Amino acid sequence: MSGTAPALTFCDDMRQVCAICEADYIPQLLGICERDRIDLLVPTIDTDLMLLSQNAEYFRSAGTRILVSQPDKIRICRDKNLTASFFEECGLYTPGTVNDYRKYEGKYPCFIKPKDGSSSINAFQVNKEAELLVYAGLIGDYIIQDLIEGEEYTVDIFCDFDGNPVYITPRKRLAVRSGEVLKTQISQDEVIIDECRKLIGRLKPCGPATVQLIREKKSGRDYYIEINPRYGGGAPLSIKAGADSPQMLLRLLAGEQVGYQESAARDGEIYSRFDQSVRVSA
Repeated sequence: MSGTAPALTFCDDMRQVCAICEADYIPQLLGICERDRIDLLVPTIDTDLMLLSQNAEYFRSAGTRILVSQPDKIRICRDKNLTASFFEECGLYTPGTVNDYRKYEGKYPCFIKPKDGSSSINAFQVNKEAELLVYAGLIGDYIIQDLIEGEEYTVDIFCDFDGNPVYITPRKRLAVRSGEVLKTQISQDEVIIDECRKLIGRLKPCGPATVQLIREKKSGRDYYIEINPRYGGGAPLSIKAGADSPQMLLRLLAGEQVGYQESAARDGEIYSRFDQSVRVSA
């Protein structure tokens, strides 16, 4: 929007648009796609997903495919209540979830977060009942979940345009900052891969999805926390390890039939991310 995003220094070209909440956003974006003959539009932030999904056919008629799932699937992923119910329907474990602090009867510490939140914004561990009351007032529309202690995993999923799995890449979250992974290890865990196959079979996402889970220390069970139907911030790490979804996207756009690429990412590799300062204006 401002033209000073650091990623723009690595782009061949850029186009500036208005805010997503403005009425002219879709017409502006569509005009860019038509003028530049864009074949594929890839959303990468949560606030874009529903709006672009609802307008996908509008873009398709102009010659641009949007790499986004159907609105009903976006709704499941964005509403944490629906996400928890969906996990249960898939036969997967998920933390107990309530929407009213007065009805929470679980143990402390617990976890509270916005019903449609992302990037760990306004997500808090709560150590006692008095804190729960404060955070509930702060967040407003929230969910409360049992706190699961154990090893955290992210699964980078990539499907074809019909929701068939191409890559399923679990990785351990070794270090995290503000919800974004800093250090990760590829972990081709067959249990997690099989569980995610169940999830994909029911959800049928278009393109990328990022799944978060915790393997409970005491029981060894995998508790599924959330699904983001887009590329996650750490997705480039799985790509670097061998699950090359951008290359696969080009093949799909060319009309190739691609199947499941088993264990494409190299197991055990550790990747670390770092900040870089770049000059964005003269």
